[in-house]
Amino acid sequence: MLKKITNSIWKLNLDSNMYFLEVEQKILIDTGSRMKRELLKMFLPKMIALDKIEKVIFTHLHYDHIGNADLFPNAKFFASKQEIKDFRENPELTVLNADILAKSGLQKIELKPIVDMNGLKVINTPGHTRGSICLWYEKEKVLFTGDTFFSGNLRSSPTAGKSCLDHLCLGRTDLPTSIDTEMKNSIEKLRKLDFKIVCPGHDY
Repeated sequence: MLKKITNSIWKLNLDSNMYFLEVEQKILIDTGSRMKRELLKMFLPKMIALDKIEKVIFTHLHYDHIGNADLFPNAKFFASKQEIKDFRENPELTVLNADILAKSGLQKIELKPIVDMNGLKVINTPGHTRGSICLWYEKEKVLFTGDTFFSGNLRSSPTAGKSCLDHLCLGRTDLPTSIDTEMKNSIEKLRKLDFKIVCPGHDY
């Protein structure tokens, strides 16, 4: 359930994956599925108290990635400008689940446009959604892909790099805010990175 990826990164699988990073600040990438809420409350505090999370970064705003946003009362929340724009124009279409949207408290949260921060470089990767992002932590050569890629295979050898992408599954591009025509360009951006570990949005 809770797995150490590097000395500063931990993964918590709650249908979709969450990543806790202790890199200058205490950061969470995505907040997991609402249906696994009790497991989140059980396992994440083994690493960090929920009220100590300083930043939450959303790779995109689908319901299985924002489901527990309300558990982090002292965090600042970030997403891409495009994802925030789509959310403001049509929250339900962006999140894809009206019930979880209401319960998550996302509409009461101030979403800030993300910029490079704490050693994390933001890579705009439209495809799965118009505003999808990946995050590149160059210090440890870790790539967080959100739902641009799905896979449970974390590669750690220095030569995995670009060839690793050939063994991963692409995220869907048939959803309301998907943009299928941009996915190829997004993948090519990622191929240019010298990553050693891929941290995907789902383990399938």
